[in-house]
Amino acid sequence: MKILIGYDGSVCSESALDDLARAGLPEAGEFLVMSIAEVWLPSENFAPETNEQTSPYVEEITRKHWEKNKKAVAEVETLANHAAGRLRKMFPAWTVSAEGTYGSPAWEILTKAVEWKPDLIVAGSHGRGSVGRFFLGSISQKLVTEAHCSVRVARGRIEVDPTPTRVVIGFDGSQGAQAAVEAVTRRNWRKGSEFRLITAIEQVAPAAIERFVPPIADWVEDEIRAERKLAEKLAEGALKTLCRAGFCAAQVVQAGNPKTVLIEEAEKWGADVIFVGANRYGSRIGRFLLGSTSAAAAARAHCSVEVIRKQS
Repeated sequence: MKILIGYDGSVCSESALDDLARAGLPEAGEFLVMSIAEVWLPSENFAPETNEQTSPYVEEITRKHWEKNKKAVAEVETLANHAAGRLRKMFPAWTVSAEGTYGSPAWEILTKAVEWKPDLIVAGSHGRGSVGRFFLGSISQKLVTEAHCSVRVARGRIEVDPTPTRVVIGFDGSQGAQAAVEAVTRRNWRKGSEFRLITAIEQVAPAAIERFVPPIADWVEDEIRAERKLAEKLAEGALKTLCRAGFCAAQVVQAGNPKTVLIEEAEKWGADVIFVGANRYGSRIGRFLLGSTSAAAAARAHCSVEVIRKQS
């Protein structure tokens, strides 16, 4: 497994590293830590003092900015190496490398992901670090929506003693939801960890006058029962897949807006992470896992969220 981590030295990014201990990662794999200074530097061959077209004043200003920005890049290299050191202690069997660079954080991470081809990108949910407010929520959201691989928006917590992990999977029977289930089964979870499939069904709501017309009211009740039955039917295969992998799994079907249901049920249960498909691929029930739902979970959930993309 290859994991690309964006790190900016903030409390949020430190929590993202801590959160990896509960991510069910395999015994061995490869980490690449990236820290990015939001500055611009010319190419390595640029030499301000040889530019005869500019005045001494412009050369001096250019040199000062050059030196300042080079210092910023050196600082993020130190940050990346610090994070890499922490990861080596947490995951001694993993290969860990670090890289400090400059530019737009989200763009640099997405570009590196195309080149390095990670299975997962990890980002803090938001934060203001010592390198220019690197991981604001908008950057994490850009990674969630534009990356070609899975993305984990990490919200760590202080853990005194290791405890089993509680994993929620947003499920609607779609290809995206199935990919989320498969991603969960490939992980190495702590003994005793628990798993829940959460399915939201948006109920048919009759107009006020129609509630007093027995045939219409009966039809609405029949539709609700049919939706619930279909949801349970679609989840049977996923539950069997989880059980065959040795996981303790159950399903919860709840009426309501998918964006609200998934987040509220995860918080009520005390989940550590939510797995969702990046999009729904034509779901048959409740229009559950639209891309907007996965983005809403990543932005608003109390816990970490992994948005799963099945790579070709």
